This record gives sequence, structure tokens and C-alpha cells, in this order.
Amino acid sequence: MPGTTTPDTWFVTGASRGMGLELVRQLLAQGRNVAATTRSAERLTTALGSTADTGRFLALTVDLTDESQVTSAVQRTSEHFGRLDVVVNNAGYGYLAAVEETSGKAVRDMLDVQVGGVWNVLRAALPLMREQRAGRVINISSILGLTTMPGWALYCAGKFALEGLSEALAAEVADLGIKVTLVEPGYFRTSFLSPDSLVLPGETTEHYPAVRAMVEDHLRLQGHQLGDPARAAAAIIERAGLEGGPLRQLLGSDAHAFATAKVDALRADLDATAASAPATDFPAA
Repeated sequence: MPGTTTPDTWFVTGASRGMGLELVRQLLAQGRNVAATTRSAERLTTALGSTADTGRFLALTVDLTDESQVTSAVQRTSEHFGRLDVVVNNAGYGYLAAVEETSGKAVRDMLDVQVGGVWNVLRAALPLMREQRAGRVINISSILGLTTMPGWALYCAGKFALEGLSEALAAEVADLGIKVTLVEPGYFRTSFLSPDSLVLPGETTEHYPAVRAMVEDHLRLQGHQLGDPARAAAAIIERAGLEGGPLRQLLGSDAHAFATAKVDALRADLDATAASAPATDFPAA
């Protein structure tokens, strides 16, 4: 981070695979301190190999839905490295099903991780950053936090919530020296579309053939995604070191195209209701 003379300290969730793992690799290669959470610290250290053999790395087995575990992990990070500069909320998974096919447990499980887990990290980390009067929160959303597609409703619900949380948070902490970045990736060539990171419903109905076709298309897309995760991680690290810039960081030409289409559709709705919207106001005195 700008102005620091010692290695900055990053706290990264969801670090054992995909973009999180690549981010940890690059941070360690650059000489930064990294505390990385996963449900299996052994799996993470195995994935990192010799890269993990450094006093600058702390692997933490954490269930992000358990507030006490998260608080303990953040405190341990601060005590081990002496400070906390950057928090990356990256943990998550995909869920592909029609709304009707999505169980109550699936909804609770998704939102517990994608929303509740992030909130647990923020409640633990923000007091430390506030005391330092410095820090950055990086929330990894998705282009599906801005737009939607059939079959992704539950995932979109979690990411839309993360978008709202991040926007409000950015305004709340702006005067405390804390910055917020909201990352919105498109399709990247990680394992996200593999069975390791995707959940499918236990039961489906024949009434949503388009959703079934979408699921098959996405499973076939694995390994052919447009985005390079190494370039994405490098872009996130570079953005974290900049003082200014926009709240949102779109990653991938596909993400930018999807976002542009959403803005155009929203503008069309606003234009279509410009005349009728004031009709529900009280009459002018």
C-alpha cells in the first residue's frame, strides 16, 4: 500500500482454488504478508507447494459462516503480522437451478456464505482498519451482481446483495481512511464451472428446458472461459495500490459488454417511466 515501508498484510478468503489461489501466489511472490482462509488449510498449502514455505504466509482453516472463527482468524492475522492492510472477500460458489427448484436450505446456505460470511469478515476487520485510519476492502462480486440470466437467480441474489453492501460501506468508511473496491469479473478460466465449485439441485422439473440447456452449456464451457485468472489477480493487486479510481473494477471484455447492456436496458426503463413516475406524488401545494 502507498506509504508503507514494511510488507503490507492481506487477508484473503476462499483461497484454496481459482482466483483466490492465484491472488495468494502473486502476493507471496511480491513479498507481501498473506493470511489466507479456506475450509482446509492442508489443501491450500498443498496447492501452493514451496510457495507456502515462508514466514510471510498464514494458512487458516475457517468456516466463514461462524462469526467466532472469523473473528479469531482476523485477530490472529493482526497479531502475527502487526497490522491488516487489505481484506479480500472472495469465497463463494455457483448454484444453477430455476427459482422453483431452489430449496430453502440452498438459499440459506448461499446467503450465509455470500452475504453473512462477508459481514462476519467486515465486522472483525473494520475496527482494526479504523484504528489504523487506513486499509482497503476488496469484495469480489461478479458481473452477475449487475445483471442476471435464467438459472442463476440464487447466485445473483447473493451478488446483488454484496453490491448493495459494498456501495453503502464505501460511503460509510470514506472519512476513516478505508477504501472499498467492488470487483466484477466475467467468465474466467478457473474451476468455478466444475463440480468442485458448482451446486445443482437435488430435484428438477421438466418445465424449465432452457435452464437445463444453460447448465449443460456452462459445464461444457469449463476450460474455455475467456478470462485469464493470472491477469485478473495482477489487476486486482494493482488496483489495490491506487489512491483514486472508481468503486467498481470490471474484469473481462465479456463483463464490460454485459454491464453496458444492463445500463442500456435500465436507461430504457427510466425513459419509459419518466412521465408516469411523478403521478404517484402528492399534488403540489
